[in-house]
Amino acid sequence: MGIIMKFSLCMIVKNEASILKDCLDSLKDIMDEIIIVDTGSTDDTKKVAESYTPYVYDYEWHDDFAAARNFAFSKATGDYIYSADADEVLDEENRTKLKALKRVILPEVEIVQMIYVTEQINHPTENFARDMRPKLFKRLRGFTWIEPIHETINTSPVVYDSDIEIIHRPQGSHSSRDFGVFERVIEEKSYLSDRLLGMYLRELYKAGTEKDLESARAFLEKSLIERREKQNELLCRQIIAVLLKIYRQIDDPVNMLKVSLSSEATVPSAEMCMELGYFFMKKSDFGEAAEWFNRAAFHCESEIDIASSGTSALMALALSYRGLAKSPKLRALPQKEYELEHTRLTKKAAEYELMARSWKPAELELNTQ
Repeated sequence: MGIIMKFSLCMIVKNEASILKDCLDSLKDIMDEIIIVDTGSTDDTKKVAESYTPYVYDYEWHDDFAAARNFAFSKATGDYIYSADADEVLDEENRTKLKALKRVILPEVEIVQMIYVTEQINHPTENFARDMRPKLFKRLRGFTWIEPIHETINTSPVVYDSDIEIIHRPQGSHSSRDFGVFERVIEEKSYLSDRLLGMYLRELYKAGTEKDLESARAFLEKSLIERREKQNELLCRQIIAVLLKIYRQIDDPVNMLKVSLSSEATVPSAEMCMELGYFFMKKSDFGEAAEWFNRAAFHCESEIDIASSGTSALMALALSYRGLAKSPKLRALPQKEYELEHTRLTKKAAEYELMARSWKPAELELNTQ
């Protein structure tokens, strides 16, 4: 039997007292050491951590997740480093798989990817219920984290895609914290990498407040010009979708029209259709709104928020039909015609509501980006 590799668990935490125990209980007997870096908790997080390990460190937070993870990694002594967040747990089946991996992992393997199963499909920064993520890293290869938010590993290693599933139980949105980091990077550099810009657009579209969106307007208008010069059509389309949301919220139909007629929007995404539908719904033009929501639900693909071609679009369709059923134009019809059409529209609304409640995304290939 070969030498069994030693695993070091490295975590960065803040105010995770209510969930940290479940995470550590699922990992403690598999890890050879547990390293927990606290970035300023005001609850009992450190007390919980100290009941599992003597290696609990304070780290002054500087709006940089990569720096904090690098600090945690620097304290590890094992052959491999397992990076976890407090809202993750392994069930018994996947604990068994991780134990087996520990026994047989080849030293040539430098990163092990695992399947991240998010219980909330509509989590602010993720489109998929399941995606592949790097979780286990060979320590002596000298991995470093890059990007101050939604940090990733800077390397081209030997990667093994395992079938281990990690259950992710997000405890609410971290968007306000994340927006602060994004804004700092934008202020300092006036630029986001393509990867970070994609993350920023997802958070803005799915979780941004009106203030967040308005604050991002000038930067996104500049970014649209820059990505057009680089011919990055997908990012251009995603920027357009978020700009449409911004212009709709400030009731700026001229700029909505400008971006809607751009070459990248010739075949609109579901998100673009949703924003146009919401615009017409706000104007009480429920018939036109229903046309756009129908396109989002049945004829277009989502590029930021998967629910824009599913639950969100179907529920918006239902609201449009209920709006049509209450419209003054309908009430002006003769009584018999009114009753027939009202019944039809109400029935249609109920059908879409049922579809929205029962909608689930189709089985998707694992996202390995």
